Amino acid sequence: MNRFLSHATNRIDSKGRVSVPSMFRSVLSALDIRELYCFQDFVFPAISAGGPDLLGRFERQISSEDPFSPQANQMSLLVHGGGVFMKLDQEGRLMVTDFIRDFTGIDTEVTFVGRADHFQLWAPHVFAQTQAAAREEHRLRGLRSG
Repeated sequence: MNRFLSHATNRIDSKGRVSVPSMFRSVLSALDIRELYCFQDFVFPAISAGGPDLLGRFERQISSEDPFSPQANQMSLLVHGGGVFMKLDQEGRLMVTDFIRDFTGIDTEVTFVGRADHFQLWAPHVFAQTQAAAREEHRLRGLRSG
């Protein structure tokens, strides 16, 4: 498997670490991702995490713009100013830093959410509410189109 799928919630330990779900660690291993590029999601109150290629994709997009354009500058603010590199420890745990907590509202648990080529860290109740709203929106859209 080489895609991040599904979701799982894990508790943060007393030292501020959380175990990344084994299904996600398997994908990281299969893709040989040893360092995570983590950034504040552009839409949701979540931290998105993927390999260095994810950052590379954003940087290619930025470099295709005029470097002085508002679009390139805004994207750089989001991609570089809102991003950090992180590593899992030997046991597959991630430190839940203030960078993560302040942006997401995560407190004692983290919901890991697969997003195909990356995954996200959410406050569990926020993820549940956001997913339910998305499901309802798609249900209503289906009723209107039928």
